[in-house]
Amino acid sequence: MDALEQRIGYRFRDPALLQLALTHRSLAREQAGMHNQRLEFLGDAVLGLCIAELLYRLYPDAAEGDLSKRLVALVNGEQLAVIARGLELGPLLVMSSSEEEQGGRDTTSNLEDACEAMLGALYLDGGIEAVRPVIERFWKPLAVTLTAAPKDPKTALQEWAQARGLPLPEYATLSAEGPAHAPDFVVEVSVQGQGTAKGRAGTKRAAERQAAEHLLSRLA
Repeated sequence: MDALEQRIGYRFRDPALLQLALTHRSLAREQAGMHNQRLEFLGDAVLGLCIAELLYRLYPDAAEGDLSKRLVALVNGEQLAVIARGLELGPLLVMSSSEEEQGGRDTTSNLEDACEAMLGALYLDGGIEAVRPVIERFWKPLAVTLTAAPKDPKTALQEWAQARGLPLPEYATLSAEGPAHAPDFVVEVSVQGQGTAKGRAGTKRAAERQAAEHLLSRLA
């Protein structure tokens, strides 16, 4: 924990918050509040606000639609997992032995949740002034590279298929589990003759975007 605090440049007044942020729900599936999903919910909102503010300042001439596309690119699950790996959150996660055996320490959805939960814990411990410097440090370098507003991955995959005379991508929900406060969706996308890819996230739409990202990456 000390090493993580050094990496983010913040010392928690209440270390229990950081511990909770790194506790996977596999340890307490039936006990709301005993794992990081509530903090993940809060951190998601805090991240969205701070990234929106950052983009507003970085791109003063950008239209609302362009800002929205940039925001989506910066807060998607793959990007959050990359940052989580850079912070070495995986080895710090507290989870059940079965989850760990299934590769849970490097699962994109687990790393995404832990990253957002950490931001939620930061917010509760020190307010927005504690969160903003961390987000500036790890997300601003990515934000300034977005010289053009990226396309939504679902739109990009659809255009890829249409350009090759293929039918539109098809999305199928493979599972929708978890309690109401922490749902877990697994979605599969397919393009005729081009294979399939899966996405997993806390909303169906986010899972679809992640699946589209994975398939686009494979096709590229």
